[in-house]
Amino acid sequence: MELASKYNPADVEGKWYQYWLDHKLFSSKPDGREPYTVVIPPPNVTGVLHMGHMLNNTIQDILVRRARMEGKNACWVPGTDHASIATEAKVVNKLAAEGIKKTDLTRDEFLKHAWAWTEEHGGIILKQLRKLGASCDWDRTAFTMDEKRSESVLKVFVDLYNKGLIYRGVRMVNWDPKALTALSDEEVIYKEEHGKLYYLRYKIEGEDGYAVVATTRPETIMGDTAMCINPNDPKNQHLKGKKVIVPLVGRVIPVIEDDYVDIEFGTGCLKVTPAHDVNDYMLGEKYNLPSIDIFNDNGTLSEAAGMYVGMDRFEVRKQIEKDLEAAGLLEKTEAYTNKVGYSERTNVVIEPKLSMQWFLKMQHFADMALPPVMNDELKFYPPKYKNTYRHWMENIKDWCISRQLWWGHRIPAYFLPEGGYVVAATDEEALKLAKEKTGNDALTMADLRQDEDCLDTWFSSWLWPISLFDGINRPGNEEINYYYPTSDLVTGPDIIFFWVARMIMAGYEYEGNMPFKNVYFTGIVRDKLGRKMSKSLGNSPDPLELIDKYGADGVRMGMMLAAPAGNDILFDDALCEQGRNFCNKIWNSFRLIKGWQVAEGGVIPTDAHLAVQWFDMKLDMVSAEIADLFSKYRLSEALMVVYKLFWDEFSSCLLEIVKPAYGQPINGFIYTMTLDAFERLLTLLHPFMPFITEELWQQLRDRKPGESLMVAPLEESNEVNEEFVQQFELAKEVISNIRAIRTQKNVAMKEPLELQVVGANPVEHINPVIEKMCNLSAITVVETKTEGAASFMVGTTEYAVPLENMIDAEAEIARMEAELKHKEGFLQGILKKLSNEKFVNNAPAAVIEMERKKQADAESIIKSLKESIAALKK
Repeated sequence: MELASKYNPADVEGKWYQYWLDHKLFSSKPDGREPYTVVIPPPNVTGVLHMGHMLNNTIQDILVRRARMEGKNACWVPGTDHASIATEAKVVNKLAAEGIKKTDLTRDEFLKHAWAWTEEHGGIILKQLRKLGASCDWDRTAFTMDEKRSESVLKVFVDLYNKGLIYRGVRMVNWDPKALTALSDEEVIYKEEHGKLYYLRYKIEGEDGYAVVATTRPETIMGDTAMCINPNDPKNQHLKGKKVIVPLVGRVIPVIEDDYVDIEFGTGCLKVTPAHDVNDYMLGEKYNLPSIDIFNDNGTLSEAAGMYVGMDRFEVRKQIEKDLEAAGLLEKTEAYTNKVGYSERTNVVIEPKLSMQWFLKMQHFADMALPPVMNDELKFYPPKYKNTYRHWMENIKDWCISRQLWWGHRIPAYFLPEGGYVVAATDEEALKLAKEKTGNDALTMADLRQDEDCLDTWFSSWLWPISLFDGINRPGNEEINYYYPTSDLVTGPDIIFFWVARMIMAGYEYEGNMPFKNVYFTGIVRDKLGRKMSKSLGNSPDPLELIDKYGADGVRMGMMLAAPAGNDILFDDALCEQGRNFCNKIWNSFRLIKGWQVAEGGVIPTDAHLAVQWFDMKLDMVSAEIADLFSKYRLSEALMVVYKLFWDEFSSCLLEIVKPAYGQPINGFIYTMTLDAFERLLTLLHPFMPFITEELWQQLRDRKPGESLMVAPLEESNEVNEEFVQQFELAKEVISNIRAIRTQKNVAMKEPLELQVVGANPVEHINPVIEKMCNLSAITVVETKTEGAASFMVGTTEYAVPLENMIDAEAEIARMEAELKHKEGFLQGILKKLSNEKFVNNAPAAVIEMERKKQADAESIIKSLKESIAALKK
């Protein structure tokens, strides 16, 4: 095939992705190899790709492709999440636009609309991931509400209920007045708000005086059923045993006493509204107070409030302030900052609400799931997240698992005609249990009423690593035994409680083992100014547009250059441009090599032979370094290492040395060695940049149909002659110094130069390379350098290039005098440090040794500069 003059990703990416699919190279079945399993964090079924997904899936693909090349049976399972709250909200909005209210529909009618919406918009995100190069086993694609996963969820609910871990009860929950459902504590985000503290006057019954209460929520006074003081509060002793009158409402309520009240806050008097505050609810339970729920589910005031009925809670807050003021019952207001809970999904203020809900007891799970993480059986990268995990586990609360939604897994509880309920995974099982419980054999399904609520979405995704291999429905099947526990989980730290912790709990409960061995926490993708990417700021680029502009490999590289584990990513398009430029560099290097004429046989040039040997060893060293970085999940650093190896060593050094003279062929052996080196570079780069590497690997030699770089094994690293590599590195320094002299002195490359080595030549072995790269007529070892020669140091060896009649002596003296001044200043700093007793007595021996070496090197360079200056002045 003729290689295009410029790399065009559009010609390459779709072609090779289809080839990989056609040859089932992403597919995995249990076999004798070591499994490497990754389960995708399931994106919302109706979602579209954003930058967070790009980062997360790029990292997963790098790990999966690397594992495949290591000879493991890599299985990356894709899927989507039904996302109850988000999807139901989208469907409700769509219906509203068509003039249909959810309340006008039956559950089944609504679910028809929801499934239609899911089928229309579902799975787009998985198709988009293909553009990125994601090597998922697409035949395994799952959905949290598909048949197998749904069956698993219901089975687990029934099992946990039968174990006494799931219970139903009235509790104070976080209510979302927009989504009209309860939320778990983890779905509430607290934000600091600048509000007011309202001081309200409660008249003491039968007296002229008032008790003053400070509150941030005057709109809830219609639900007050007591006032509470601290029995040890000297300023409120006169209120003991009294009754007070709720302002505007006129209700008489008792004054109760409890140590819970903070004497320092406000006036030390607390209004108690058991239906609308968690702590007041606890006081209500303790003192048997009535509870008046004054809110409707949508956050407007209910009939029970008796006032402001039908008005929104925040409108009431504004109005009641005016009304209290007018009635002389508002003492004052103060500016006040406090934390207010918001719904993570709908971003509206949460309303604490007493509600009948289903809960899962969590202490049992926390006791199992905390030790493996803390003792590093299950590793977190970066490990700083272990503390976050521990703090949550040690302060665990029961999980509210019911949601007042229709889209999701319906709770498998069935209410009986005479009261009570049974819990069963199927209607048939429920009817059987109902007959046993009631003793009534005449019962039919029509007599039973299934709970209307559905389960929290996380109640299905916590089973993901098990349910993907059908481990709940078919315990101990071949797949779960082979693929579980999975290898690596790549996710964001924001769902450490929602998902990571709960999967660990489910893993130990149902498999007696961890669900994954390692968790890699990505950072949050931010813009280059450090702001979180969001639609409202308009700073979140469309990933598919980036791929169109820079190519998938360019974007993948751009993401990874900015992505150290656990740290936030400052994303900039310029990084993708750097990625694209690197693709062009790789492409052009290949075109250069393929453009050479090859001469088989003949004498192998010594310089080129030395260079290919050196680069081969370099590849071995870098391969070992990359393997080490992968084992530590330092993927950005691994990419940088290959990037530098290609750009600085292969392209700028090896190709320069082996390149044949103009119009001349390259020696066949050297050509083969160069191509082999290029192929090894492609294998190291492939996990990061799969498309361009596959294209060039296929062009490199004749391949059979179905062959792919994707499954080409990584070469084993060989023992490296470190002394030889070190010598070659010194020789490269010598070359760059000679080239710098040519540039400074304006000496053309075609003018041959001589190189003098003062004393002994430590890199004599590499002379042929230096001679070729610098156009030298000779390299000689001398006792003293030629007067007026331009000299430089590499290590402790002095080199000199005689330049009789080639240079401007005055300019050269000025340059060397400036360098001398700098070196003398540097030496003074070292001597000052070494004459400081405190430093010498406290610094480690190795540090002092290093400083003494710097002193010796500086003195040697200064001596050499002074001699060179003196020689030129003669």
